[in-house]
Amino acid sequence: MNRQAQAVMMALLGGAVLYAGSTDLFQRYVKAGLRPLLLGAGVVLIVAAAATVWYEWRHQRASRPEEAHTHHEPRISWLLVVPLFALVLIRPPALDSYSGLRAGTAVPAPFGFPTLPTTSPLPLDVLDYAGRAVYDHGHSLQGRQIQLTGFVALDRGGAVYLIRMILNCCAADAQPVKVGLTGQVPPVLQPDTWLEITGTYTGKQTTDPINNGAIPYIDVQRARPVPAPSDPYESMG
Repeated sequence: MNRQAQAVMMALLGGAVLYAGSTDLFQRYVKAGLRPLLLGAGVVLIVAAAATVWYEWRHQRASRPEEAHTHHEPRISWLLVVPLFALVLIRPPALDSYSGLRAGTAVPAPFGFPTLPTTSPLPLDVLDYAGRAVYDHGHSLQGRQIQLTGFVALDRGGAVYLIRMILNCCAADAQPVKVGLTGQVPPVLQPDTWLEITGTYTGKQTTDPINNGAIPYIDVQRARPVPAPSDPYESMG
């Protein structure tokens, strides 16, 4: 592929990255905190493409006619643009209960437990609730009404979990955080339904058979279906 074609490819790739970074599409691939880096990468690619075109134009003007050669590239090389259009036109689904139940729960030990606001009910990330329940033994959760949002998963034994997938960097390294539901759990639940749970801390815990990780529970008082959030993932930081 000649340099002009390379410049076109870089410009298209930069435009695709800018498009993904300027919409919520990028959240299907990487965590939200990486948006500035994505946008910066898109700009760099477009600037590099423009510089390549300018360099080639200068080079051709400076060359004698007999030194200028036209290289015909195989047309099949332009199939490389197909993945770029797929990136823009196809929105991949977020990881769901199928992925969540096939990996062990991941509850890394927090660096600390910041004081929680007095809001009631108190909205928490599933990861934050699980970390406080497992490593702080629920001390900072006692007597509080907690609100969690996640998708439903049911294991083969009938246990009901509220799950959020957490990212270190991107969707490829996503791991589930599982919180078991007890109390007034709706009698009929469909896997992958997003629920907003309001409940209280309970000391009940079970062990994930996949990796022996601790699965804390929440005592459900209310549960209502909600739309999937624009960013379905939580982040470790």
